[in-house]
Amino acid sequence: MHRHRGNGPNFAKREKKVNISVLKEVVIWTVEIIITLILAFTTVYFVGLRISVVGQSMSETLNGGDEVLVNRFIYKVTDPKRGDVVVFLPNGNEKSHYYVKRVIGVPGDTIQIKNGQIYINGEIYEDEFSAERMEDAGLAAEEMTLMDNEYFVLGDNRGNSEDSRYANIGNIKKEYMIGKAWFRYAPWGSMGLIGSGS
Repeated sequence: MHRHRGNGPNFAKREKKVNISVLKEVVIWTVEIIITLILAFTTVYFVGLRISVVGQSMSETLNGGDEVLVNRFIYKVTDPKRGDVVVFLPNGNEKSHYYVKRVIGVPGDTIQIKNGQIYINGEIYEDEFSAERMEDAGLAAEEMTLMDNEYFVLGDNRGNSEDSRYANIGNIKKEYMIGKAWFRYAPWGSMGLIGSGS
């Protein structure tokens, strides 16, 4: 007489199912951690540099003591554009504080300041900060042509700004630019994106 085996629990099958389920959870958890780390690293790299604006050379756009976030990545993949607010070290001097100015001239441009106005390639350049006449043309009193990798920068408060008009700053090389100032996060009442000024 043959005895039929009962349909009792099959522990081997259950164990296999549990292991696959646990493995799936571990893989999902690991992927989530990796994605989180990549996002965190990217965010810190893009906006991790926070600087304080020194002085009033960029008022009314930015004031002394304002805290801004700097995109350090953008100029690794693209060139600064006219109107960008850039953060740089003059002549790459790492002992200096960060300077914040607006790009007015880009490589290949001919720049001159005469009669208090900026001329780019022989034409008057106007932006929302041009109403203020510049009494001191400095180095730009004579026509200058920007070489490859050179940028001419001015403060928005053009009557009170140490910028490319002066020998200790001069034209800024792209390699000395830390990045683009893009967001003011303090003081709280003035939080917001920093415009191109064009």
